[in-house]
Amino acid sequence: MSDKLQKILTEVEGLTVLELNELVKAFEEKFGVSATAVAAGPAVAAGPAEEEKSTADVELTDGGANKIAVIKVVKEVLALGLKEAKDLVDAVPSMLKAGMKKEEAAELKKRIEEAGGKVTLK
Repeated sequence: MSDKLQKILTEVEGLTVLELNELVKAFEEKFGVSATAVAAGPAVAAGPAEEEKSTADVELTDGGANKIAVIKVVKEVLALGLKEAKDLVDAVPSMLKAGMKKEEAAELKKRIEEAGGKVTLK
């Protein structure tokens, strides 16, 4: 690996989850690409329309009155550190996770709403 690439890799390693999320979005916008995994084999022929129907993006729209409970749920479900989870809840509206299976997204929405937050599935 070249020194230039090694330097970039070292910089990326030092980023927080929120900074990585912003970086990915910037790449997607600048280069017109998507950071979703590409399916291989015959499933590709099925087309992206079917994939879109079976996935959802989970966006936190309100941390609610009991932010601590919402932070705990976000931390647990997304396997984040306490600071990263708090930053996501404080920065509403914030995308919690993109491309989740609809069933998992609905479960996450239910858990966050039980904790007092508000979620939108896109």
